[in-house]
Amino acid sequence: MMRGIRGAITIKNDTEAEIVAAVRWMVTEMCRHNGVVPDDIGACILSATEDITAAFPAAGARQIPGFDLVPLFDARQMAVKGSLPLCIRALLLVETDKTPQEIRHVYLGEAAILRTDLAQTKVEE
Repeated sequence: MMRGIRGAITIKNDTEAEIVAAVRWMVTEMCRHNGVVPDDIGACILSATEDITAAFPAAGARQIPGFDLVPLFDARQMAVKGSLPLCIRALLLVETDKTPQEIRHVYLGEAAILRTDLAQTKVEE
């Protein structure tokens, strides 16, 4: 069954190094907490707020071992007044036997405030 796993993370500075490191950490944690390996992933959709311009988030995901064949797609988040700045979001579309209730969504850094109802997994920095 195809399921979606959500994730989000914030960065402190718009630098290539921070973007790459943040995406690597977020996506790795999404996979780890859900028992997902790259072969299970149909696609990884990444978005960034418009204040993130130093690198494509997919550049970070591409560095994860096994992600060389995972289809990646970057998008710009809508500019909504009062929204969380310097935020990168991810949606993994995965093949899994888990029910929606068993999926563990991962929200890191300041992004933990976005969906407290879905952020069931606590991840230490």
